[in-house]
Amino acid sequence: MAIYKKNIDNLFYIFITSHLLIWTIVPSLTNHNLPLDTIEALAWGSNLDWGFNKHPPMSAFLPEIFYQIFGPQDWAYYLLSQVCIIVSFFVVFKLAEDFFDSKLYCLLSVLLLEGIYFYNFTTPEFNVNVCLIPFWSLSVFYLWKGIKNNKILDWLLLGLFAGLGFLSKYLFIYLGLAIDVLLIYMIYTKKLNFKCLVSFVPFIIILLPHIIWLTENNYVTINYGLLRTGSEEASIFNNIKHPIIFLGKQIGILLPFLLMVFILVKKFKININLNDDNLLFLLSINLIPIFFIFLTSFTMGVKIRTMWMTPFYISFGLLFIYVFKYQINLEKIKVFASIFLILFLISPILYSYVSITKTDKRTDFNGKNLARQAKVFYETEGKDLGKIEYIKGNEWIAGNISYHLPERPKWIYNSSEVYLCNKDMKCLKYK
Repeated sequence: MAIYKKNIDNLFYIFITSHLLIWTIVPSLTNHNLPLDTIEALAWGSNLDWGFNKHPPMSAFLPEIFYQIFGPQDWAYYLLSQVCIIVSFFVVFKLAEDFFDSKLYCLLSVLLLEGIYFYNFTTPEFNVNVCLIPFWSLSVFYLWKGIKNNKILDWLLLGLFAGLGFLSKYLFIYLGLAIDVLLIYMIYTKKLNFKCLVSFVPFIIILLPHIIWLTENNYVTINYGLLRTGSEEASIFNNIKHPIIFLGKQIGILLPFLLMVFILVKKFKININLNDDNLLFLLSINLIPIFFIFLTSFTMGVKIRTMWMTPFYISFGLLFIYVFKYQINLEKIKVFASIFLILFLISPILYSYVSITKTDKRTDFNGKNLARQAKVFYETEGKDLGKIEYIKGNEWIAGNISYHLPERPKWIYNSSEVYLCNKDMKCLKYK
């Protein structure tokens, strides 16, 4: 049995290594420019603050670390995305070990995630959604460890990763609600004591600088988030239309995942035992966030954008394997493996095809050439200004120039025109 478990571990590490390499190499070879959200994150990172006009700071902080290590190497930011994904896969695998005696079931809990395109096809674009996934999964992991062991360290780590998750994207609030509901229930039923409340200490400490920044900047990121939902378009029809569209899209997204589950399960017999704390935990952290985001759409009539759901399904494989663990047909493992390999390989093939054949995408933009032209313009028109220290403009145009210039000027937001500026903020209008 020890050898068998070791083999499963080896398969898992082969899988995550393959995933990391494929999804780092494929976009590095087929894209000419980094995607919009990645350039945007790098623009923010060039002039770090405790928040930005669209999002809190974590999605700028991580690429800035990579920029300081690797510089303007596009592959590094595709690698960053995959680090976020495989860290999450690893966390789910380790979490599954507390739920299953069989290491095979732990592996299946992760392999099923290749049936959800949030964890393969969309991952090359590092953005707030990708940034959120590891902190979401780590928060779930240490919530479980806290409930299981009730150790101060686990609760502190829950607060730490929950704080970093919230600094990645405010959407983390939906997992936060699920955590709160579960903890209130556990305290009410005396399965936990108030020791868990220590998790609020690191959570508040981490959030405090961003909250201060928010108050000083008129809550600009919150206003942006509300604007993205279409909440200004008040209509009772939206309270029905948007939730139905939301549910339809989620079913469509999950179809490959459900196909993989269907192949594994010999008989769909569900026994929900709410006295099973393991099942209660998995239902809570998987379904309560989805319920609350659906409720948001239903009550407020707001749009839920598809990509916002990226972190919500990271533990879905674990939930489904746990629910159907007694109905899994191990004789169909070879069929499952075949379907898994098809999905594992077809996704990067499709990505490459789209990247190569479609030539009007952001990733076809010639950012390097734009930066060269901007530098020539500045050196010609501003001979006495010295080095470019700042660039004003939108995240895409000014962000590309900043990223591709060796001096990497600090980006400052400007809605329309682009200005190249020296250290004294003497500027030349470029576009």
